[in-house]
Amino acid sequence: MRSSIPVVLLAGGLGTRMREETEYKPKPMVEVGGHPVIWHIMKNLSAFSLKKFIVCTGYKGHIIKEYFLNYLALSHDFEVKLNQNERIKIFDQLESEDWSVIVTDTGESTMTGGRVNRVRKYIGDDTFIVTYGDGLANVDIEKLLEFHKSHGKVATVTTVRPMSRFGVMDLDAAGSVIKFREKPQVDDWINIGFFVFEAKIFDYLNDDCVLEQEPLVTLARDNQLMAFRHDGFWQPMDTYRESLLLNKLWEKQEAPWKNW
Repeated sequence: MRSSIPVVLLAGGLGTRMREETEYKPKPMVEVGGHPVIWHIMKNLSAFSLKKFIVCTGYKGHIIKEYFLNYLALSHDFEVKLNQNERIKIFDQLESEDWSVIVTDTGESTMTGGRVNRVRKYIGDDTFIVTYGDGLANVDIEKLLEFHKSHGKVATVTTVRPMSRFGVMDLDAAGSVIKFREKPQVDDWINIGFFVFEAKIFDYLNDDCVLEQEPLVTLARDNQLMAFRHDGFWQPMDTYRESLLLNKLWEKQEAPWKNW
């Protein structure tokens, strides 16, 4: 069943490039439209019947733990009877997400591959998904899983061709400017997460590895890594400017990742 496929969310990085927000909270807890970006990721994935999440925390991980421990109270109206041993009644609880969330401290300085390796005991021996806790996309997870199943290899990575950060100019041999192109799409494909792995991936991991380095390089060398091409929306939240962009899309009701 799709709901039994675990989703590992990498949520332990420092987020040093958006210190305006991450000085006080981990980057996955930076809000978009009043909700942490990790909530948006989970809502998007749960629309594909993915309900089991494993959140790998590190930097200021206690904030993520407190969020999920108090999720019902933060998401609903509630009544607390202080004279009855703080008994709490949650209102409209039927609207809550049907999620199972494991929140685990994988170490403040642990690299991405190490974080995945450290949650092996929660994953089991079946297919699972890994993605980053700070980027939003409208990846078709159903098609991604079908693609992964079709090739029968250990790993699938989702890729996009990003837009250039800068506008470019076309020049002739003499140096005359022929035309301007405002932030064109580049030809190269980059990793955006949304990995699908078989349990054999753990043969490539250890507690100190960077997932995007030796493990993926070795998988490619062994002909065990395939790329799922995504032509839709993807936006990381690496900078404060990017967080403002995502909030603007949400406020204008133009958020491409909103599928719920």
